[in-house]
Amino acid sequence: MASLKYVYWEDANMWLGYLEEYPDYMTQGESLEELRENLRDIYKDLSSGEIPGVRRVAELQVP
Repeated sequence: MASLKYVYWEDANMWLGYLEEYPDYMTQGESLEELRENLRDIYKDLSSGEIPGVRRVAELQVP
């Protein structure tokens, strides 16, 4: 099982968040567990290759 980092916060009784690797694609849930489930769904959609032009974040090593 892979592990992904995500950013989340509570706002107006909703949990909002996004995957660190895909910051342009936010989701929400009424509970923290629902948010995590929605983040898993978004990851499946974004990593499947079926959505064109998905923007990602990467790390670059420089001297």
